[in-house]
Amino acid sequence: MRIPVETYTLPNGLRVILSEDHATPVVAVNLWYHVGSANEREGRTGFAHLFEHMLFQGSEHVGANEHFELVQRAGGTLNGSTWLDRTNYFETMPAHQLELALWLEADRMARLLPAMTQEKLDTQRDVVKNERRWSVDNQPYGTWWEKLPALCFPPSHPFHHSLIGSMEDLSDASLDDVATFFRTYYTPDNAVLTIAGDFDRADARVMVERHFAAIPRGSGRPPLPSMDLPATFGGTRRETVEDEVVAPRLFLAFRVPPAGSAPWYAASLMGAVLGTGDGSRLAQALVREQRIASSAGAYTFDLAKGSDLLICDVTAHPGVSAEALEAAVVAEIERIRRDGVSEPERARALALLETGWISALQSAGARADKLSQFATYHGDPSRVNDEPARHAAVTTGDLARFAASHLGPENRAFLMYVPRASASEAA
Repeated sequence: MRIPVETYTLPNGLRVILSEDHATPVVAVNLWYHVGSANEREGRTGFAHLFEHMLFQGSEHVGANEHFELVQRAGGTLNGSTWLDRTNYFETMPAHQLELALWLEADRMARLLPAMTQEKLDTQRDVVKNERRWSVDNQPYGTWWEKLPALCFPPSHPFHHSLIGSMEDLSDASLDDVATFFRTYYTPDNAVLTIAGDFDRADARVMVERHFAAIPRGSGRPPLPSMDLPATFGGTRRETVEDEVVAPRLFLAFRVPPAGSAPWYAASLMGAVLGTGDGSRLAQALVREQRIASSAGAYTFDLAKGSDLLICDVTAHPGVSAEALEAAVVAEIERIRRDGVSEPERARALALLETGWISALQSAGARADKLSQFATYHGDPSRVNDEPARHAAVTTGDLARFAASHLGPENRAFLMYVPRASASEAA
């Protein structure tokens, strides 16, 4: 499957990607801003995610929550999301409603600030705080996705701090912070606009010109601190967390090359060998054979700057100790370092990756998102067509070399969750 890709850049710096496909009468609009929690200043953690919420509170010509109403009345769907180094907004519309989605995105890119009020900020701040309570503070194992980056990246690194932010920092966010963040990062020269699906290229170009060309480029965003780190942790790192849980859960992370770089594909394929599907190494050994774990998986974080993480995520059966769980996981890592990966294992993992990739690209929305991703991170959206081949080029020898260089004790970070001791047990 080859995805058609046409790319051009407006004079104001907005990169535009067109991917025409008339298979179904829908069109997806996807806008990536190259800003995430990594761009937050000290004392304002969680601000990128808070700002994502603010963008749905109206702009000069769109009322609060009217963005949702207009899209849904037109038969479309929409949402947004924030990650460490990007924020995206997206609509999937009936094909004849393309211009509505473009107008809505352009209006808030060009004219967000006139609609911002203290009341809206206070409301969305409370929404984000409740989201933190629900997904992190009161969720079993919920703090892992802020504790693991903190364990793996040094305090000065942009990926060290929490994506969702602290309660204190969220409380301190002001309208001036909103205005400064918007003017700095929500500019056309810091964005990628992708249109995928059932549309006419000539008509789409006219619409994009009409709604986006007059938006002025930004004055420049401050550079991030250096993202460079040594190839490995240089030793074993460890943190144990007592939580309101019934069974231990281990997150074992390895520092690996950044996503999309040539050596990263061995890390990605190794993740599939270790933890994708019931036939993976960890699932076979720990869940099916030893019955020491109730679930086991492995995956990369897909961080494209500096370095990425390969993570093994294994939850024990109740009654299995944290020590037994860790020993079993480490034994499988050592086995793969000693014996390598067989060709049938490599082929199985590769088939799962390819199937997942092709299935994900069947929808116009997912296709648009991947095109924006590759344009933002790698400067070339057409690379989306080469991903299966890049994984297929990884040999069993490449996997053995990766295991030797990146899965050893000098490159392991253990984040272990254990059931909280009761007062009587503690006594």
